[in-house]
Amino acid sequence: MNLLLLSLSLLLLSLPSFGQSSERPETIVIPVSSLGEVTEVRKQILQNTLEDELKSHFRLISQEKYEEVLEKVFEELDYKECNEDQCIVMIQEMLQVENVFHLQVIGEGSDTQLSLSWRTLDEKRKETDVCLGCGTFQLNDKLGGLVEKLVGVKEVYTDEPVVRKIGQDKTKGMFVSAGSFGTILTSSDGTTWTERTSGTSHELNGVTYGNGLFVMVGDEGTILTSLDGTIWTERRASKILNEVTYGNGLFATVGDEGTILTSPDGNSWTKEIIRRTTYELNGVTYGNGLFVIVGTGLNVEGTIHTSLDGAIWTERRAPKMDFGANWSLIGVTYGNGLFVTVGLEGTIFTSSDGTSWTQRNSGTSVSLQGVTYGNGLFVTVGLEGTIFTSSDRTSWTERTSGTSKSLIGVTYGNGLFVTVGDEGTILTSSNGTSWTKRTSGTSNHLYDVYSQ
Repeated sequence: MNLLLLSLSLLLLSLPSFGQSSERPETIVIPVSSLGEVTEVRKQILQNTLEDELKSHFRLISQEKYEEVLEKVFEELDYKECNEDQCIVMIQEMLQVENVFHLQVIGEGSDTQLSLSWRTLDEKRKETDVCLGCGTFQLNDKLGGLVEKLVGVKEVYTDEPVVRKIGQDKTKGMFVSAGSFGTILTSSDGTTWTERTSGTSHELNGVTYGNGLFVMVGDEGTILTSLDGTIWTERRASKILNEVTYGNGLFATVGDEGTILTSPDGNSWTKEIIRRTTYELNGVTYGNGLFVIVGTGLNVEGTIHTSLDGAIWTERRAPKMDFGANWSLIGVTYGNGLFVTVGLEGTIFTSSDGTSWTQRNSGTSVSLQGVTYGNGLFVTVGLEGTIFTSSDRTSWTERTSGTSKSLIGVTYGNGLFVTVGDEGTILTSSNGTSWTKRTSGTSNHLYDVYSQ
């Protein structure tokens, strides 16, 4: 066993039981590790005791599952790059693990120290006890006390899955932006932004949040996932992916050549099929029990598809526009009982059911790139710093953005509208009318922004 495996063998990983809210969360118990004069027999006895103590709080699952994930970590990270903290985070993400326990037994002569630490996404706690001249069964009693001190307070486990609850609490109101050359920015308030390491140089085009997980997509089939918006793990698909959403327990991402991928957990993805594979799918949203995809169809006309389950898709017809009009659809959102999609040459369509669509007059021929809803207002952004707002879906009012840079993505969260665009442009507004430029810290293009 190498040093990294030995270190990771100190871990006790707890895996919540999704869909079984009344049951104890599952856990993996890793063999006890030791330093100094500790016999294998003593370690095995302490291992048995640890498992018995934890049965009061967890349901034990096989060690094989942990070892399978550990092998995947070694496949994704070079040995020298896989420090303990980074590997733990990756294991937490792959297994959707919230709690990590570390038991260490240190022996010197007849004296023994037991050290049990508990790490969550937010903090780390440790309980330590020393026994002078103690036998193994006296250590058993002390081990039981350490477990009780750390996890005996059962209120730390709620009826909701622990990972989901902690993840939402930690990232509540966080803004995450995706951009060119693998750029990822995060902000807790929309004002101050921090660049994160994505691990890729590919263009990142879309980002969403669901089920305690951020998911980001981009060129070359790039898919990144993160529990906290800070540390990201790369997945891999095919084709260029343009946008991603979450709804009905499912992530859905769309891209070039009619690409549609769905995933319940952000890790394993299934390719879905639409009838014409030449479509370029640009936007996807979920609302009112329906997935809606928009994009570019035949003859540079827009295309709209809907699905109840993410697997079976139906093509919808938007109103016929003037001959020769270039109305490819780029962005789509849902809010206040309404789907709104925007696109080239100022195109805006609205629909209450995703089936019948009505053309709206935006008053501009500038291409619109993104649209969102929040605080009773639809906001759409586009090229040359264009911003329009509407409170009734029919009348759209142009707003002064204060920039000539193209705006591409827009979101609403934490009481704030945030839009991003070319050369690191970020603007914020509390009302959709007055906009303030923020410092992003990057000159790379920003393509999307999302707040959970």
